[in-house]
Amino acid sequence: MADSFIEIASEAIEIVGVAIIVIALARATGLYLFHVGRDPVAAYDRYKVDIGKGLLLGLEFLVAAHVVRTVVLEPTLDNLATLGLLVVVRTFLSWSVVIEIEGRWPWQLGSGKE
Repeated sequence: MADSFIEIASEAIEIVGVAIIVIALARATGLYLFHVGRDPVAAYDRYKVDIGKGLLLGLEFLVAAHVVRTVVLEPTLDNLATLGLLVVVRTFLSWSVVIEIEGRWPWQLGSGKE
């Protein structure tokens, strides 16, 4: 009973993560298309920021779902290795997005675009 609840909860968290990414992409694209005629450079910069934030938030949910599933339901060595790899990839993507959006490494203070 508890295992099925955890599985359902994990799948629900995954669905939320995917929905966040899809909605963020759709919203960012709509705003970009609306503003690109006025100021293409600012519209593109805002587009990158909006997509990056949506990806980061969605990835957080996907990692959370995988953690729940791995730790509670299937704590095998293979699944733990997969989880570790997923966290490494997510961390790399987060750093890449921060560099792209803010023009600095995540551990640096300031915006870097001053």
